[in-house]
Order: sequence, then structure tokens, then C-alpha cells
Amino acid sequence: MDNKRLFSIVLVVFIDLLGYSLILPLLPYYAQTFHANQTVTGLLLASYSIMQLIGAPILGRLSDRFGRRPILLLCILGTTIGFLMMGLAATLWMLFASRMLDGLTGGNFSVTQAYISDVTNEKDRSKALGMTGAAFGLGFIVGPVTGGLLGQWNPALPAFVAAAISLINFVLVYAWLPESLTREKRAQMIEKQPAVTWNALLVALRRPFTSSLFITGFFFGLAFVILQTIFALHALVKFNMTSFQTGLVLTYVGILSVIMQGFLVGRLTSRFREDALIVVSAVLLGVGLLGWGLASNIFWLYMATTPIALFGGLLGTLLSSTLTKAVAPHEIGGILGLYSAMDSSTRVIGPIIGGILLQQVGAWAPGAFGAVLMAGVSIFILIKVYNRPIFTAVKENKAIPSPAMD
Repeated sequence: MDNKRLFSIVLVVFIDLLGYSLILPLLPYYAQTFHANQTVTGLLLASYSIMQLIGAPILGRLSDRFGRRPILLLCILGTTIGFLMMGLAATLWMLFASRMLDGLTGGNFSVTQAYISDVTNEKDRSKALGMTGAAFGLGFIVGPVTGGLLGQWNPALPAFVAAAISLINFVLVYAWLPESLTREKRAQMIEKQPAVTWNALLVALRRPFTSSLFITGFFFGLAFVILQTIFALHALVKFNMTSFQTGLVLTYVGILSVIMQGFLVGRLTSRFREDALIVVSAVLLGVGLLGWGLASNIFWLYMATTPIALFGGLLGTLLSSTLTKAVAPHEIGGILGLYSAMDSSTRVIGPIIGGILLQQVGAWAPGAFGAVLMAGVSIFILIKVYNRPIFTAVKENKAIPSPAMD
């Protein structure tokens, strides 16, 4: 594992997420300054994920053909311009345009994951991806608090600060981050790689084992997104918690996630098979979600969110790591982009389902629904993933079975 490159890309992820999370607490309030109602604000929040659904697979595939570094620079530049447009927005349509541009070029995380796949071997990959997940979580711990403080002076100020942070990130990548794919390796990959089309991405998706991982990832993502998007409203409805109390719980969840992904993933994957860890993570995440739905007081809420934070972070890391081992090297960027797009689709669907369940069924329903999803996922993993071989393409471009996990 190339530690210098790994540190560089982890720093890039942290700075990128710090800029992104700065604006999250203020975006609904900023939209209100343009007289946006709740429905329009919901569409504004969803517009980012919808555009990411379109852009992430293409950006990932382009990074396979042209290198990770230039596509990462393109992504960061789009994010910088999007934040500037947000800060300068004089009308609601400009605000929408800023979020849509950021979403369209928001394939940063899938490209950074592909970069890590280039500079690590299969044995170390889960640990390295866990470190980027920790950087991701750390950015979300620091960013919202900072954005909230900045927004007290001016609702547009967090957008300008986020733009400045993204510009710094652009300079760092340009000056410091080397390309992970050599010219010779890119030439070999281009020879094997079909054109950048949706059909080519679907061909990669149909490779043995990948479809099972995508199905697992979709329902895991849906259960997790329902928690993320509905948690604050759930805490208000069921426990009458203040925004400060809710923030403390979310900070606690973020810290546990950072500990798991930054320090424990590598130790766990070095001692246990990854497919076994995937099964255990899915089961314990389901238990945590059920506990969230049934929690009768704030103490039990903290207890329930503990396995959610720990094993949600572990499961997400393991799925990405295993996916990179299930496709040919020249397909990694594209398949991670497609996986990112699928994750974005859950961020469109999840809040709708969670809101309906909370309002129409009861405060217990979102957690119980997530637990049912994870129970189904656990059974599916046991049938389709556990103790099954991964099929990877070797240098001769033939598909051969390899042991399921290290």
C-alpha cells in the first residue's frame, strides 16, 4: 500500500466533505429567503442526488479511460463553481442550478475509491477504504457545526467558504496528488474497455457476483438513508428533542463511525473473512434499526444508534471493497460510479418512504421498516454472497474464480 498517496487522497476526501457539509444545515433556511415552500425545498434537496444519479457512473467510467486525477479535478472544479453560484444566487432557479451542477460533477467519492483501488492490493483495500470513510465521517462532524456558526452572520456565507475550501482542494490535487494510473496502464485499459455508454456500464454490472452486491447495497442504502433523513424529525416527534440534543446524538454516531472506519476495519478484515463480516454487519445493523424504532427514551436511543453507527460504517466499506475485487481493473471506476448512482437513488426514495411511515403509521415504523429490509438483506447475503467465489478478470481478460475473500 502506497501510504503517501493514500494519505493524500484521504486528505482530499476530508476537505471535499468539509466543504460539502458546511452548507447542509443552512440550505433549507437559505431556500426560504427565496420564498421556497416545503415542497420546493424538498425538490431542491433531491436535485443534487438526481443529477448525481446521472453523472457519477459516467465520471467513474471516464476516470478508467483518462485517469483518476483529471476527472477528480473536473469534479472539484464543478463543485467550486456550484458553491459560488449558490452564494451569488439572486433567484430560486440559480439556487437550483447550483445544486444540479454540483450533483452532476459530484462523482468525487467514487473516483477517489477507484484511486485507492489502484494504489492498494486486495488485502489492504478494505482498510484503505475505511480510512476514506473515516475522513468522510470526520468532515460531516466538523462541517455542519461550522456552517451553522457561519450562517448566523449571513445565509450565503457558508457557500462562499465552501467554495474557497473546494478551490484549496483543487490546488492540492493539481500540485500534490499524482496520477494513480500510469500511461501504459491506461493504454492497456482503453484497449479492453468499450465506449463510455450506459450499456457498457450494464455489461460490467452483469458480471458474476456484482449484481448480488448491488442488490445488497441498494437495500442497505435505503434502510440507512431513511435513518439519516428522518432521524431529526423522528427525535422531535417521539422525544421532543431540541436541535442541540439531536446534534449531540448525530455527533456521537459520527464519532463511532470514524472509529470503526478509521481504526477497526483494517484489524477486523485482517482477522476475519470479509463475507462473514458482511453477514454479521447486516444482522447487527438490523438489530440497531429495530432498537431505534422501539426506543422508549433517549438513553435507549443512544444504545440503539451504537450498532447502527459501527456496523453501518463497516458494511458500507466492505461492500465497496468487495465490489472492486469482483470486476476487471478497467471497470473499477465505472462500476463504483454506478454504485454511487444507485446510492444516490436511495437518497431520493428513502426520505419519501421514511416521511410517509412516520406520518401515517407511527414513530416506530421507519426503524421497523429498516430492520425488515436488513433481515431480508441478511438472508439474501447468506444465499448469494456468503462463501461464494468472486469472479475477477485476469490479465488475459478471462474470467476465473478466486477465493471469496482474503
